[in-house]
Amino acid sequence: MLKEFKEFVMRGNVMDMAIGIIIGAAFGAIVNSFVSDVIMPPIGLLLGNVDFANLYLILKEGATTGPFASLVEAKKAGAVTISYGAFVNTVINFLILAFVIFLSIRSVNKLKRKEEAAPAVPTTKECTYCFSTIPIKAMRCPQCTSELKGS
Repeated sequence: MLKEFKEFVMRGNVMDMAIGIIIGAAFGAIVNSFVSDVIMPPIGLLLGNVDFANLYLILKEGATTGPFASLVEAKKAGAVTISYGAFVNTVINFLILAFVIFLSIRSVNKLKRKEEAAPAVPTTKECTYCFSTIPIKAMRCPQCTSELKGS
């Protein structure tokens, strides 16, 4: 059983998938930082100095009553909140990740189409008399010995 498990883990597909997951997680962290540290501050500034991470609605007051300066303070007080600002950040993260994946797949598909579109140079031709396949440079058919014109 241990040998079978080792064979399973060492397959190329499993290793490729593991590498993809690790790189994907790292890329997700980069996009998350990009959204929260680069994209959202200017948007918040344009909307009147709003920090999207601290946008929330209080459904039920906690041990102490608000107003709270931040979402963290509200959660510490035990308030039940809807954190719609964090949701907006997550949606923007998703849209950026989806767009980057779209661009990646689009470029890979474009490369595949170029590879498929390149026609192969023929190396054989058909004898016009016996219809056997012969080398393209042949002047005479090796099957029927007919002289091939125009070759």
